[in-house]
Amino acid sequence: MRLLRGLALVLISGFLLLTGGTGWARAETVAIAQQYGISYLPLTIMRVQDLLGKAGKAEGIDITTNWLTFTGGAPMNEALISGNLDIASGGVAPMLVLWDRTRGNMDVKALAALGSMPLFLNTSDANVKTIKDFTDNDRIALPAVKVSIQAIILEMAAAQTFGDDNYNKLNGLTVSMSHPDGLSSLMNGTAGITAHFTSAPFQYQELADPKIHKVLDSYQVLGGPHTFNVVWASKKFVDGNPKVVKAFMVALQQAVNFINAHPTEAAKIYIADEKSKSSVQSIVSMIKDPQNVWTTKPQRIMEFAKFMQKTGLIKQVPATTSDVFFQFSK
Repeated sequence: MRLLRGLALVLISGFLLLTGGTGWARAETVAIAQQYGISYLPLTIMRVQDLLGKAGKAEGIDITTNWLTFTGGAPMNEALISGNLDIASGGVAPMLVLWDRTRGNMDVKALAALGSMPLFLNTSDANVKTIKDFTDNDRIALPAVKVSIQAIILEMAAAQTFGDDNYNKLNGLTVSMSHPDGLSSLMNGTAGITAHFTSAPFQYQELADPKIHKVLDSYQVLGGPHTFNVVWASKKFVDGNPKVVKAFMVALQQAVNFINAHPTEAAKIYIADEKSKSSVQSIVSMIKDPQNVWTTKPQRIMEFAKFMQKTGLIKQVPATTSDVFFQFSK
């Protein structure tokens, strides 16, 4: 009997030692998606350094992450709705579309921003100085027609240039392409692409070629810096997985802090992960560009929402930015 009690005490001691006295660490599997480009660097850092796994252990859970790559926000939203994705990432526009469509049921909201960055509309056509100069012969590549953040900004620019009723004047020229494919098509003159509305690093890689010039800058259209990408999830996921979500938020902030504190190391991680041919210095210059702000705080979300409601893409305008972001206690 004493032998059995002694063995039980040993087992219990080992159990408490392994679990920090809180019980077995619960295993969780989370599906997270990102897209192409340096704007997703916080998620890349999180993945490469396993920050979510480490933050999960601090919460007493073992998190296994399935990282997925999408070319745009629309298919990502479909995956989230179907239950094949837990946390999505992408432009403000597709997040707002899903927020609007799921109010009262899935209640999808943003968890945090990934940063504020300008988006460039570049062209290879020397005759195109402004968007007024585009003709029916032009084709503008962007991640997703009508719903990507680039598509919305192009409509904003058209409304400012041609009048509110003509916000969709250039929509017929747009073509859905991933950022890498859009870059390749613009540089090689294939698929009829004469312009590309993209993001870093692709926009800077294009402008390094003397035959490419910038037509439009999203900061000009929005009147200043704006959030580019955000991460979002459903209320069911957030409410049902509080420790996972807490760990994700901690890991995301750690990734952002790492980028700001160690731009060279972050650049090396990006290049290795993307198998990019870019130089370390070129990526560092993008990371340290004063216009590219690495922060989880949103900017100018309401400007997007008001315009999208005006054009019928969403029905409801949030009262404040807080309405489309989950609020977590400090």
